[in-house]
Amino acid sequence: MNTTLSDKTGLLLEPIYREHRTTPGHPERPERLDAIEGRLRETGMLEQVERIAAQPVDQDYLHLVHTPEYVRRVRRAADRGAGYLDSPDTPVCEASFSVALHAVGGVLAAVDAVMSGKLRNAFCAVRPPGHHALPDRAMGFCLFNNVAVAVRYLQQRYGLARVLVVDWDVHHGNGTQAIFYDDPDVLFFSVHQYPFYPGTGSWRETGWGRGQGATINVPLPAGTSEAEWLESFYRYLLPKATEFRPQFVLVSAGFDAHQDDLLGRMEVREAGFAAATQLVKKIADDYCGGKLVSVLEGGYHLNALGRSVEAHLRALMDHELADSHAIRPPL
Repeated sequence: MNTTLSDKTGLLLEPIYREHRTTPGHPERPERLDAIEGRLRETGMLEQVERIAAQPVDQDYLHLVHTPEYVRRVRRAADRGAGYLDSPDTPVCEASFSVALHAVGGVLAAVDAVMSGKLRNAFCAVRPPGHHALPDRAMGFCLFNNVAVAVRYLQQRYGLARVLVVDWDVHHGNGTQAIFYDDPDVLFFSVHQYPFYPGTGSWRETGWGRGQGATINVPLPAGTSEAEWLESFYRYLLPKATEFRPQFVLVSAGFDAHQDDLLGRMEVREAGFAAATQLVKKIADDYCGGKLVSVLEGGYHLNALGRSVEAHLRALMDHELADSHAIRPPL
């Protein structure tokens, strides 16, 4: 394996992810990717990243996280155009199974590119999102847990012993937590609005068995300021990550904690997401040669989503932030 550190940031943003069609008025819609691509094209950033091609995941890797019967249920629901799976908030159309396979497969392609040294880090703008998906159940707009499969892939294919997952979506990543709740080799950190959907993510949820202490939840009330939100990374993530010394960092990058978002009620701006990115990137630089892949989760105000992804990518690329008032971590 090539261990030379590349200075390139990758971007996974493929047309197939728009083919997952949701119901009219649904916040998780194909136009989210139009907003991201439009903003990156407008700012010239599409020319500054290395593009990653989408590919379907080998279903053997899906079975590291999801039960075979559940995978079959997703396929059957899509094939018959069922409309939704398991809960009315999780739509499926005839293309959804194929799109979801390409979402997971695209994330694994990004992981391979980073592990091989072809890329320094990468952002995956995929749909459908994944962090609410459980081993045998769809929920919260999510079909397959993209990040969780990437963790198991890193463990199995590359033999990694310590993987850090940072989830800053406004909603608690209950699916990811459940999958790794007893795994001491996966450090899961989630900062989220609470109480809020899906109802999990209290301070008391810290892991089970050998995994006790490897889950860190930071539940914050609606209206939390950007400074308070960001402080949680320094107070709770940084000390534990320093002790854990991850060999790879994955980010469930939801941007629905933005102050303009349609679903959340937090006060984060683009600058806050950039600062969180800088901090998590510093952890990756310090302990695993910069190996980091972030994966799109939420973010439903189209303009805010485009600006937030731009800020996130700029931080991954070590660019100066456009906002002169952006928060910069004191590292």
